[in-house]
Amino acid sequence: MAPVYDAVQLTDRVYWVGAIDWGIREFHGYSTSRGTTYNAYLVMDETVTLVDTVKSHFKNEMLSRIASVVDPEAIDIIISNHAEMDHSGCLPEVVKTVRPSKVLASANGKKALEAHFHGVAGVEAVDNGQTLSLGATEATFVETKMLHWPDSMMTYLAGEAVLFSQDGFGMHLASTERFADQLPRDIVQHELAKYYANILMPLSKLVSRAVAGLKAMNLPLAMIAPDHGPTFRKDPTWPVEAWAHWAEQAPTRKAVVVYDTMWHSTEAMAGAVAEGLLEGGATCVKVLPLASAHRSDVATEVLDAGALLVGSPTINNMVFPTVADVLTYLEGLNRQNLVGAAFGSYGWNGKAIGRLEEWLDRMHVERVADSVSLTYVPVAEGLEQCRAMGRQVGQTLADRA
Repeated sequence: MAPVYDAVQLTDRVYWVGAIDWGIREFHGYSTSRGTTYNAYLVMDETVTLVDTVKSHFKNEMLSRIASVVDPEAIDIIISNHAEMDHSGCLPEVVKTVRPSKVLASANGKKALEAHFHGVAGVEAVDNGQTLSLGATEATFVETKMLHWPDSMMTYLAGEAVLFSQDGFGMHLASTERFADQLPRDIVQHELAKYYANILMPLSKLVSRAVAGLKAMNLPLAMIAPDHGPTFRKDPTWPVEAWAHWAEQAPTRKAVVVYDTMWHSTEAMAGAVAEGLLEGGATCVKVLPLASAHRSDVATEVLDAGALLVGSPTINNMVFPTVADVLTYLEGLNRQNLVGAAFGSYGWNGKAIGRLEEWLDRMHVERVADSVSLTYVPVAEGLEQCRAMGRQVGQTLADRA
């Protein structure tokens, strides 16, 4: 027999009926160190409506939560705000169980669901701005294309003033607390930033446009209910403002130093670079050795940085594998308005430095100091070169802030 789970009432008519994934630790290369939730929402109105579903493995948990409120077969409509499998994985099985009158998605969502499941029946496309009366409440569909898939949309529930924001304003955070204000604020802020940095950062121009569009709608807003993480009910606009701020990608006086090392030489250089950054005018320096720092944590630190400095030893005429990994990841995330520099040690050739410079150029990181490349174990003179390089980058941050 499946375990019994209860729904959590969010408003008079809205219930959380999602699932908690305590064990997941990786999501497309993103370290989910605190697990995640797959949020689904039940609207109890004349037309009983389910907003999104969950990852396929968690279908029974969702259905159990629904059954604590109403017989799942009473569901008339399913709204699919986002077709990605962690939100639609169990949709075909749920449709067979519930037999809703219709499944609603954006036009791109209809295509995506049909391409995912090859024959899922009853999906109807809704238009941007279209409204649907559920009885005492009314649903309005708001397309948010490429935030973060072409099919993405949000659903606003008038009468309850709830915005079902799909992946918008979400985070990977497993907890029994359903509201952000029940959790430590620093953890919520960190996970919100981490999610933005690793998922939305390359789409920042579209984020700015979408946030401006939401603000222009001037919707009464009592609650933002995303598809991952807790629901925002106290000051529900603060995650919107956070996204708007991050989307600007404005330079700051924070510097991130990323490196790996073979015999501690590049490590010693990184320490000297960090000291120089502080001396030059950086107000915050984060040093991230890739032996212990995950690529997604590097991305999170880069989100609100003004400088990126990268160090690598040369191995087989290339940069160190962990450095190549993180630069590949960061290049895809496309952080703008960064300055930086490259450094590293080598034995018989120093080709890693040239490759680092090429990589920074491709990433549009403005190199504002000459690279430092040292042989074998650095001496005091070499470490002073590293410190001077850091000082120059720090001064550039101070001048531009």
